[in-house]
Amino acid sequence: MMKRSWQPSFNHSDVRILKDETVFQGYFRVKQLTLSHRRFDGNEMEITRELFQRGDAVCVLLYDPLRDKVVLVEQFRVGSLNGPSPWMLEVVAGVVEEGESSRDVAQRESVEEAGVVIGEPKRIIRYLPSGGGCDEWIDLMYAEVDSEQAKGIHGLPQEGEDIQVHVLSSQTAIALVEQGVINSSPAIIGLQWLALNKASLMRG
Repeated sequence: MMKRSWQPSFNHSDVRILKDETVFQGYFRVKQLTLSHRRFDGNEMEITRELFQRGDAVCVLLYDPLRDKVVLVEQFRVGSLNGPSPWMLEVVAGVVEEGESSRDVAQRESVEEAGVVIGEPKRIIRYLPSGGGCDEWIDLMYAEVDSEQAKGIHGLPQEGEDIQVHVLSSQTAIALVEQGVINSSPAIIGLQWLALNKASLMRG
């Protein structure tokens, strides 16, 4: 494993939470934190910030190396009401429930959202998409599938899901990233990773 070439200047011991209160609790939760943290000049500063809490998530790039196909899903996203369209083309994804592993979520959501059974999922990267105000970590995974089994409309109506499956060539999917049509960060990162690693994946 490559040695880490950079470390943060400070750590958790350089932050003190002075006040922690929940200001909204609905489908998601919003907290207001007053905290003090160390500054780069050695002094301390006190700030108040709202923190959006939605739980951690697992996203899965589904790829068929035999046919060079990618399985993506399309669904309505309220956060994209001010975007080109509220319907977004994404990778399979789901929130981690209590007691679940990333592997569990990847397998469950692949069936629920795309109707496919996956091979053993592998981690691409774990990242924080919006650290300035949200504590959600995303575990982005890769899994191989039989793309000929991927079709139809899926999702759980009781969870407000209405999901359509799309099977695209990897070339088309990567081009949609370059064109800005695919604008979901897990899909962008996953497809860029695929562009870099596709040759070795197809060789098995």
